[in-house]
Amino acid sequence: MSKGNKGGERTIFLADCQSFYASVEKADHPGLDNKPVAVAGDPALRSGIILAACPVAKGYGVSTAERLGEALKKCPDLIVMRPRMQHYINVSLQITEIYQEFTDLVEIFSIDEQFLDVTGSLPFFGDAEQVARSLQYKVLKQTGVKLRVGISSNKILAKIATDIWAKKNATGIFTLLPSAVEEHLWKEPISKMFGVGSRMTAHFAKLGMYTIGEVARTPLPQLKQKFRARFGKQSDIHAEVMWRTANGLDDSPVTPGTFDTPPKSIGHMMTLPRDYAESSEVNTILMELTEEVCRDCRRKGYMASIVTVSCMCSPFDAPTGFSRQMKMPDPTNHTGTVFQAVKQLFYKFWDTMPVRRAGVMLSQFVNDETYQLTLFEDQVKARELEKVTDSIKDRFGNAAIVRASSLTTAGQAKVRSLKIGGHYK
Repeated sequence: MSKGNKGGERTIFLADCQSFYASVEKADHPGLDNKPVAVAGDPALRSGIILAACPVAKGYGVSTAERLGEALKKCPDLIVMRPRMQHYINVSLQITEIYQEFTDLVEIFSIDEQFLDVTGSLPFFGDAEQVARSLQYKVLKQTGVKLRVGISSNKILAKIATDIWAKKNATGIFTLLPSAVEEHLWKEPISKMFGVGSRMTAHFAKLGMYTIGEVARTPLPQLKQKFRARFGKQSDIHAEVMWRTANGLDDSPVTPGTFDTPPKSIGHMMTLPRDYAESSEVNTILMELTEEVCRDCRRKGYMASIVTVSCMCSPFDAPTGFSRQMKMPDPTNHTGTVFQAVKQLFYKFWDTMPVRRAGVMLSQFVNDETYQLTLFEDQVKARELEKVTDSIKDRFGNAAIVRASSLTTAGQAKVRSLKIGGHYK
């Protein structure tokens, strides 16, 4: 086990919150301590899936991402909580602040996982496992959430240590140093390797590889040849990522502020509560999605040149759909301008089958302070109007101002105003 910074190696943690959403709910409702609890989307809609299940519920076979109805068959006494996404975000930020008491090198990986570089903290707080136990104690005491910590000298091995071992053992802590990769990691099945799902597991099986070690021991040029034969000429990078992961190689530093970098795209997608077959209903949804992405662009200070529209249509067992993009004449974040492009794209490729899901995305950004005026739009007036409506929504909520079309049965703006990331706040 690691006792500090030996030989100049870094000491990296991947700290993972156990069954995060469910743990937060249990912490807020002490009477649920020993009961099976799950957080799930609205069962009346298509989003009725399990988002998180506590260990008690998992003991009944309840798993993340399965349909709520299936979970209730396995565990009829399952206590189902509606998600409170804003609250979970607040708790996650509180946990980040606890981490920052130990190191300023904290990188958010997801709402419930964060990387920490504690190399410089070890002389003050003890060896790596002592620091991990201190983190576990403080997070549990202040939030009621249990923490699992993977420890290594780089991020990929810390992540692997958490996923394969720390989540399973009694202490919730596991150290996987590079020197132990062959002994511990290589004998594990390929399905346990980070970044490998069921489809990739099947591809590796077709290549005759069933353990992580079989990937790691394959010379990289040979692995690239195998990938090219199966996936095509553009697969070299994918092959190298798999090979480096299997060998536990990762040079990337823990980088605070990862999410502060400019985005490559800004988009929203909506799964509809029912199939929309009429153009008037579809237009309502396309306008609401356009408003959301344009408002996000304005909030972040960007204008976009590329708009992408995607759609999935019924029937459920044989859906049709498309995803197409086009370049707009000038960069813009003006809702009306983008909406015209969205409609043009949608109706060019829609096969008129009932719509189940739709999405709008903007990309290829420029700073919105560098826009150029055109002869055919009063951009200054439009920008000022949208600035006012944005400020009202920021202050009073997204539903403070809605279009008349959003008040029809097709409109989803009011429902979506109650959600973050598709789930209730």
